[in-house]
Amino acid sequence: MEEYTILRQFADSWMLLVLFAFFIGVVIWVFRPGATKEYKDTANIPFRHQDKPATSEEARK
Repeated sequence: MEEYTILRQFADSWMLLVLFAFFIGVVIWVFRPGATKEYKDTANIPFRHQDKPATSEEARK
């Protein structure tokens, strides 16, 4: 068999399943119960300290 044929058969069968499983894993990771606080905190980074840089005390929060 040619290398192209072997790779094509692999991509058509197993790689599709691997990539689908990876996609489902990412979706589950994003929507896990404890992720809401982390994502809200990350989303608000641009809105922190609009007037001045953070002090060392505020940066620890």
